[in-house]
Amino acid sequence: MKSALCFLLLLAPVSASAEDGAKLFTPCRACHSLDPAEQGLPGPNLSDLIGRTVGSAEGFDYSPALRKANADGLRWDAQRLDRFLNDPAEMFPGLWMSIRGIEDAGDRGALVRFLSDPASR
Repeated sequence: MKSALCFLLLLAPVSASAEDGAKLFTPCRACHSLDPAEQGLPGPNLSDLIGRTVGSAEGFDYSPALRKANADGLRWDAQRLDRFLNDPAEMFPGLWMSIRGIEDAGDRGALVRFLSDPASR
């Protein structure tokens, strides 16, 4: 319980808002969409990401690292997404996605909240 509370505090910096998360998502839009109807982009669709099994967007060809995560039954939650956004290649070595990660915990928290809450979009 204590670690969950600490994690929630990490994701709730005072200065980060839904608008901050939307701005942070802007470069991601080159490859990803949050519109469930939009398919065929270089990256998988991210609508309804939280709770979804890693590497499970229909019709997308995932890297072996994400296929393994899928086979292992890993699911996206706020904590896993925060860890991924911090250092994707460390979390999933061999990942085909080229992103260096987001070092600032407040920025990651804002982006995680934005991706987690469809009402904030």
